[in-house]
Amino acid sequence: MRVAVTGAGGRLGSALRDALGGSSFVTDLLAWDLPEHDLDDPESAERLVGRDRPDAVVHTAAWTDVDGCARDPRLAMRRNGTAAGEMAEACVRHGAALVTISTNEVFDGRRTDGRPYGPIDVANPANPYGAAKLAGEQAARAAFGATGDDFAGAALMPAGRCDSTIPPLAIVRTAWLFGPPGSDFPLKILAAAERARAEGRTLDLVSDEFGTPTYAPDLAAAIASLLAAADGDGRRVAGGIHQVVNGGSASRAEWAREVLRLVGVTVPTRDVPMSTWPRPSTPPAWAVLEPTPLPGGPLRDWRAALAEYLTEQIPTQEASR
Repeated sequence: MRVAVTGAGGRLGSALRDALGGSSFVTDLLAWDLPEHDLDDPESAERLVGRDRPDAVVHTAAWTDVDGCARDPRLAMRRNGTAAGEMAEACVRHGAALVTISTNEVFDGRRTDGRPYGPIDVANPANPYGAAKLAGEQAARAAFGATGDDFAGAALMPAGRCDSTIPPLAIVRTAWLFGPPGSDFPLKILAAAERARAEGRTLDLVSDEFGTPTYAPDLAAAIASLLAAADGDGRRVAGGIHQVVNGGSASRAEWAREVLRLVGVTVPTRDVPMSTWPRPSTPPAWAVLEPTPLPGGPLRDWRAALAEYLTEQIPTQEASR
């Protein structure tokens, strides 16, 4: 299989390059990124898909600055909605499968029954980022003719089975992605804890926003399994809406405290509501996703993934502080 990855230099794109680069079913891995692949260029997708003719495209490129999306909703829609549709249309024209990445923020987070959102629950974004990502989902489905209810629930089939009636489109929703490169939530919390300790003050942590921390290499491995399983059935991706997150859920405060515990940083903390820090975009308060079946089985608990990540990222001497 010849696979192209958009946003190849980003957090998920980098993890996918590692996961797919070592896969026996990938014969050629194409890394598309700026300036060659530009979400602001309406011709970019057609130019690249038409030139390189991949069997499958994993579209990770997006504008993930949630507050930036709230400040400029039109640009958010261009980059996260329209561009995803253009990629889908190019894939259909040239016979390529598509895996496009979406988010838990397609849901408004107002659920109060404690149940996670499933792939067939009605999406209702509460901010411009979520609205643009949902528009991208809808545009991709329209391009592939995947508009029926069967498509939304296809990922709920037993793991590894591929329904030949489902178009070769996978929408992968995920949440709270962490991992290299760059400064993610765990590293930001450690930096904030260091500042609080140096200034002799309490570290405030948001306690009323819930989701599932997801480790980028684990997500990348799961996406690779969706491609590999379908390839074995003569297809190029296990179609449907897949919700791929590490096991468990947490508040931002719980996630932060686990980071501090694992690294051995001691600083007084205090739970506060999201409203403590007014932002251009308010994230959904309850955005926990129900994981769908995967060919390789469910992803490990987020705490185990976080422990592995911090062991690799934080120098040994940090743990003694």
